Amino acid sequence: MRIPYFPGCTLYTKARNLDNSTRASLGALGVELAELPQWTCCGTVFPLAQDNYMGMVAAARILANAAKEGDGRLVTVCSFCYNVLKRVNYAIKNNPEAKNKLNTYLEENYAGETRLLHPLEVIRDEVGWERIKSKAGENLKGLKVACYYGCLLTRPAQEMAFGDPENPTVMEELVCALGAEPTVFPHKTKCCGSYQLLNSSELVLSRVREILCSAAAHGAQAIITSCPLCQFNLDWAQEKIEQNDPGFTKIPVLYFTQLLGAALALPAQNLGLEQHYVDPRPLFTGM
Repeated sequence: MRIPYFPGCTLYTKARNLDNSTRASLGALGVELAELPQWTCCGTVFPLAQDNYMGMVAAARILANAAKEGDGRLVTVCSFCYNVLKRVNYAIKNNPEAKNKLNTYLEENYAGETRLLHPLEVIRDEVGWERIKSKAGENLKGLKVACYYGCLLTRPAQEMAFGDPENPTVMEELVCALGAEPTVFPHKTKCCGSYQLLNSSELVLSRVREILCSAAAHGAQAIITSCPLCQFNLDWAQEKIEQNDPGFTKIPVLYFTQLLGAALALPAQNLGLEQHYVDPRPLFTGM
């Protein structure tokens, strides 16, 4: 199975381990991610003003180029990229003015035909949980995992169509298929503070501490996510939290693709587990 793939900017810089583990783990499941040629940044955030069509141009160009690949699908794993691309695609399909203005500017004839997919959707719908179960080893047996979606995968609910916006379950289904145990985690769709880390770090530290402590209180030994910024905030903020609170217990924060790769016993160099502040490698046998 070969599907066009948009990695996005962050996965080529600070989140190389998300890109590498996504390609490696899906490759082990028979899914080849074929990187789009000559892609650009998606724009990072969806414009707040509904008529800010210039803020949608980059994403519209990516979607139109993906349509030319002939597959009809496009995979992206970064939560920011997924949110922006899916919402722009929704605007093109449902807002004639957006469609006309973007196509006029880009000199394209794109009508929103690209079907944007997250790897979690590919794993669930194209690979299937039974195949995951058959290929997963014993590395994750008994491991309790909190699934952190953050705010971008599920909202706005109508545009994202990623399950229940307050209680999505696809990550938990993956954790079960891998032989681990998902924990009940009421903070799984709460915002971590996002880019407020740049100008209101204390606010972000407070939000992150609340999320981490909730996961730990519900028995989690690790947290998984799909968002590079969420992973950074939840992982690296623990150094500062620990300095302020010596009694704080650190918890590893991984990408779900790293957890998948560990279950599939992929080589450690494909997963980038050593790049985290809180080392997750002691969680897995033989790594």
